[in-house]
Amino acid sequence: MNENIFRDFASRPGNPDYEKHISRETELYSRENDIRSPYERDYTRILHSLAYRRLKHKTQVFFNIANDHICTRMEHVQHVESVSCTIAKFLGLNADLTRAIAMGHDLGHAPFGHEGEIELTEIRKRYGLDKFWHERNSLNMIDNIELLVDKSGCYRNLDLTYAVRDGIISHCGEVTENGISPRRDAIELSGFTFPGQYQAFTWEGCVVKISDKIAYLGRDIEDAIRMNFLSGSDLRELRRIARHHGVDEINTTVVIHSFIISICKNSDPDNGIRLSPERCDMLNEIRAFNIEKIYMNKKFDVYKKYVSLMIRSIFDFLIDAYDGERTPEKLQKKASICPMMVRDLTRHLYIYSGVSPDPEILRSDKYLNKKIYGSFENEAVYAQAILDYISGMTDSYAISAFNELITF
Repeated sequence: MNENIFRDFASRPGNPDYEKHISRETELYSRENDIRSPYERDYTRILHSLAYRRLKHKTQVFFNIANDHICTRMEHVQHVESVSCTIAKFLGLNADLTRAIAMGHDLGHAPFGHEGEIELTEIRKRYGLDKFWHERNSLNMIDNIELLVDKSGCYRNLDLTYAVRDGIISHCGEVTENGISPRRDAIELSGFTFPGQYQAFTWEGCVVKISDKIAYLGRDIEDAIRMNFLSGSDLRELRRIARHHGVDEINTTVVIHSFIISICKNSDPDNGIRLSPERCDMLNEIRAFNIEKIYMNKKFDVYKKYVSLMIRSIFDFLIDAYDGERTPEKLQKKASICPMMVRDLTRHLYIYSGVSPDPEILRSDKYLNKKIYGSFENEAVYAQAILDYISGMTDSYAISAFNELITF
């Protein structure tokens, strides 16, 4: 294995694109005697964000909020961080940048995993909008929604570096190509119109992309077995796949180790971040098994209907309050029915709009973030505000919100 083979291409001082990598839309305030690199600072800003904290209560694949042993979205993020940093360190890339991208790559996931995304897409269609995809929503979260308190006690946007933001929106793991290399240009990230449209701008972003793909396969199988999703014939098929590819078992440990070693052996700057052909075939065969036997399993059918009903009902209740600049006032009239939702959405509207807030809810002079909803000039803007609010929900919060609707 060629250790440090990417050392000269890492995102560090001396890289010809390094200044582009560490650029920010708005420069962060300085701290005296700060010993962190720009990427370490990004990592801790994501770590301290509310969106990251909520990942521990968001579905990865299996909705089971009462089972402590089922993988959550936060655990998946930690798997991706572990895998990608192991690869980056061996190859000589910047582990701090890799860690920050991995840490933030799923901040925009909706509640209830991909089923939540499907329903949010259906809602977006009503307003002539394209599909909801979590990579873009993750960028929206870190650029526009997530706030941190600065040293003066004011709330500001995260203002992360370009390389981290780029790695997050570029991380789509639902691809089958082998040999990932970064694109050449630092494009405007709003130019992404569908998942996986462009490769990341850094090698570190490419590592996170392939790590996202390999981090979930084995764990999803383990969870499926724990949840009794797989039949005896399914388990025999797994054993056949294992024997065919020269391993004893298909589980998290085997999958992650096999793929990490293969990537470290086969990657180079000329051919990209890649698996051996044999391990690439193994990955695609396991993924095909997971799609057929797990993700498309009919046992999910009732769950899908439940998720659709909850998200659609919440949205329909809230969109009914639209009344231009008077939307927050009209929303308040619904407080007797759903006090939690009305309270929290009203706060969200005031923080991110140009509408004057109720001083009892918050002090506007403390919120110096982007006002992305203007004055609710049309219903589509208000719909986007609700979609942002819903996409940030945890599973348990969404259930509580739905229960408000059915128990008044």
